[in-house]
Amino acid sequence: MKVNLISNSIFNQKIYGLPWQYFFCISALLIVSIYLEVIPAGLTGSLLVMLVFGEVLGFVGDRVPILKSYLGGGVILAIFGAASLVYFNVLPSKISENITNFMKVGGFLNFYIVALIAGSILGMDSKALIKIGGRYFIPIIGATLCAVFFATIVGAFFSYSLQDSVLVIALPIMGGGMGAGAIPMSQVYEQLLGQPASYYISLLVPALALGNVFSIIIASLLNKLGEKIPTLSGQGKIMSGISIDEEEQKLDLRKMGIGLVVAIAFYLLGSILSTFIPLHTYALMIIVVAIAKVFNLVPKIITDSSSQWFSFVAKNLTLAQLFGIGIAYTNLETVINALSIEYITIVFAVVLGAAFGAGLFGRLVGFYPIESAITAGLCMANMGGTGDVAVLSAAKRMNLMPFAQISSRLGGAFILLLSGMIVSFFL
Repeated sequence: MKVNLISNSIFNQKIYGLPWQYFFCISALLIVSIYLEVIPAGLTGSLLVMLVFGEVLGFVGDRVPILKSYLGGGVILAIFGAASLVYFNVLPSKISENITNFMKVGGFLNFYIVALIAGSILGMDSKALIKIGGRYFIPIIGATLCAVFFATIVGAFFSYSLQDSVLVIALPIMGGGMGAGAIPMSQVYEQLLGQPASYYISLLVPALALGNVFSIIIASLLNKLGEKIPTLSGQGKIMSGISIDEEEQKLDLRKMGIGLVVAIAFYLLGSILSTFIPLHTYALMIIVVAIAKVFNLVPKIITDSSSQWFSFVAKNLTLAQLFGIGIAYTNLETVINALSIEYITIVFAVVLGAAFGAGLFGRLVGFYPIESAITAGLCMANMGGTGDVAVLSAAKRMNLMPFAQISSRLGGAFILLLSGMIVSFFL
């Protein structure tokens, strides 16, 4: 009986929504085409390589115990697995060049990022924004200030420059994950600081991975603290009388198309404004989209469509995108050289500062300190969506997911905007 159960479990596995046998056949065709050098360049070949290999690495990463629970699972393995294929010359150089061109020259990275920025903000529940308003941004700001302060102090102790401590470690950790955080941040740094984006992404990725680990650990410790000192915790409630109801939508293929057009249109508007305002296009796009949402300047069909397009891109293209980032933007040698006791200590200080600042500032506006520290602090310092799940699971507060999403989405957008402004005006 046990054998049958194991057998059924194996044969029922799916990758990318497909029974594994069919996915295996597609993978085999891809490998043969790579070996025979008949795989097409551009979107057709590059995207298939990224989808297949990205999904395989994601599938494995999400099932390796320690990697899954503490290091970001498939997200991290998709990036570093891809970087390892290049580093050890496993992937043919022609394939690597095609993917790099597709990501950089072909603009696939921009295509992905603008979908996340537009959809994450326009897709927010407007009632949640009205209920929480500027109050929730107080602990987010507190988390950011304390994270930067802790990073600066510890970094100075280890003779790290302010630029390295804040821009390369603290802000990426607080940026809401890879897709709408570290990736666009590396492009902002490339444009304004001079080094290529691949250099910065290789420094940012280790910070995110370690930050995710420490966020999960501290979340578990905060749960224990709440049990020992009940006055610090709302036992799963962030504040008396506040809850958020997320609106469910019926999927519509036409709306997804509208969302695609709207995301690119907002990006173009940000590009136009960047010719007059000394800020990065992404930062200006965030400002414009936020204004449109807060003041209800776009109809419901646009907000719904943007949300659906965001969901489609995030669900279907994230692992492919991460694999492409590993190929085109991640230098494994730079990553290895970046890791040190000093680096790890500064990362821990950032996450600890985020939790402390969010808890302290949250209490000032009536939030329970532990719930505020978890949602407004640790859910900004983790790796976005997957990190939110891991942190809230460790804290035994999955009911706080809507607040975690606000931190990951709007908090991440705030950090991206802040990093662009700091670099533009002070460096």
